[in-house]
Amino acid sequence: MEIYNFAKDYASSEISRFHMPGHKGANLHGLESLDITEIKGADYLYSSSGIIAMSESKTAQAYGSALTCYSTQGSTLSINSALCILTRFFGRKITVASPRNCHRAFLNACALLDIEPVWLYPTNPPQSLCQSEITAEDLRSALSENKVDAVYITSPDYLGNITDIASISKVCREFGTFLICDNAHGAYLKFLNPSIHPLDLGADIALDSAHKTLPVYTGGGYLHISKSAPKEFCGLAKDSMALFGSTSPSYLIMQSLDLCADSLLDDLPKKIRQCCKQTEKVKALMKELKIPDISKEPMKITIDAEKIGFSGNELADEMRKLSMECEYSDHSYVVLMLSPYNSENDFARLESFLTALKKRKPLSSESTLFFSKKNQPQKCMSVRQAMLSKSKKTSVDDAEGKICAAHAVSCQPSVAVVIAGEKITSETIKILKRYSIFQIDVL
Repeated sequence: MEIYNFAKDYASSEISRFHMPGHKGANLHGLESLDITEIKGADYLYSSSGIIAMSESKTAQAYGSALTCYSTQGSTLSINSALCILTRFFGRKITVASPRNCHRAFLNACALLDIEPVWLYPTNPPQSLCQSEITAEDLRSALSENKVDAVYITSPDYLGNITDIASISKVCREFGTFLICDNAHGAYLKFLNPSIHPLDLGADIALDSAHKTLPVYTGGGYLHISKSAPKEFCGLAKDSMALFGSTSPSYLIMQSLDLCADSLLDDLPKKIRQCCKQTEKVKALMKELKIPDISKEPMKITIDAEKIGFSGNELADEMRKLSMECEYSDHSYVVLMLSPYNSENDFARLESFLTALKKRKPLSSESTLFFSKKNQPQKCMSVRQAMLSKSKKTSVDDAEGKICAAHAVSCQPSVAVVIAGEKITSETIKILKRYSIFQIDVL
């Protein structure tokens, strides 16, 4: 608890604070006394050698990484930094292959670093914006046709689908390319038995949003470098993070990461496994009640609401009536994220709701043709060129035939329907409306 103890000792010292932040430790909201800046002894996040480095080392020990760096800007900073590490490693413009279900942060990083992504399309077209279903054979086929420096995979995705990272990593090694895994939703996967964390399945770099499933404040994340990755990656990590990160990182977030490090080396893994067992009981109940759950994650439930006669948004509203708030809902799905800090009452309330739910006749969902290998959008210019060009906002109804200037994203899940530089088609407009996107930036 190096960072936390330092802040706690400082808070009780009654020292006169002639430094940032402006609240000076006054008890306005309750956490101010622990909210400090990079004073003497507090270390520096992007050149850590003291208490932050010690805490990061504990987390690296828990994950079995060569290096783990803390992020106070979520996986967004880690994504930017990972792509920057590769760009600086090669010393030139790089090419990265990715399925289209990547987070908008990946697309923004491509624009900032002038990376032109090569899109990977699964053999089976996705049923949702969040899904990719990329297989090892899909990747092998793509890499046989395209020379890339790295492959970027998002797994688990927002709906709880998990890619076969072990098989994907073997194909990457076969073609001599690096593997980056956006594991934002899966920080806890390391602590299953056995681990299914990307670091243990062959990824060179893994990016975790610790705050999504671990007891960490919003914005806390990890950039992990694998022990099998080139040693140069570790040397490039902190400087790459400094290129994109705020010079005023949150010490409150770092303290939560610090406390979590001790928990991960103590009893938190046991609590995670117990939560997975509790979640599995709920999943078994859903199966018995014929309520479909499409999530493959052991700590996430994704209800296919349309199959039981509700829209996802409608079912989420029904849950709110009984004091439950979901992570995400849309026209089809309701996503529930669990953790060891959900109470027994939380689980009981959820089970009671599911048991009492009166299923209806399945809704006939309008078929949506998501992009596939046979149905690829037309690329008119690079992501960077499109995003830095002059643009205007327009109704999606008036956008057909125009070139997208900024990724059209539904938040959440922050996955782009159409990407900057691509031509907007009538089919694209249908998908945009399906995700309640009614305005778009065009050149």
